[in-house]
Amino acid sequence: MAEKSDVIFVGNKPPMSYVLAIITAFSQSNIKEITLKARGQAITTAVDVAEITRSRFLKDLKVTKIAIGTQEMPPREGENRSRMVSTIEIMLTKV
Repeated sequence: MAEKSDVIFVGNKPPMSYVLAIITAFSQSNIKEITLKARGQAITTAVDVAEITRSRFLKDLKVTKIAIGTQEMPPREGENRSRMVSTIEIMLTKV
């Protein structure tokens, strides 16, 4: 299993920026799978990016795995407790 995997971290940019990153990664190299990672409010953007890419641009793209979880984040300045943040990983594979 020497298949290369690329990771794209989804944040505050517009969804089309990440769609373009996925299309570029698949076209420039022999990568067969890309993982989108997001946490907190960026989870909705990650889901949108996966669906836009799959339905509009790369028809031979499949969602092979979705993993959800929770991360403990250190307290912000002025806070005294750590907080829990939801996470998601969406694995996209080119068939």
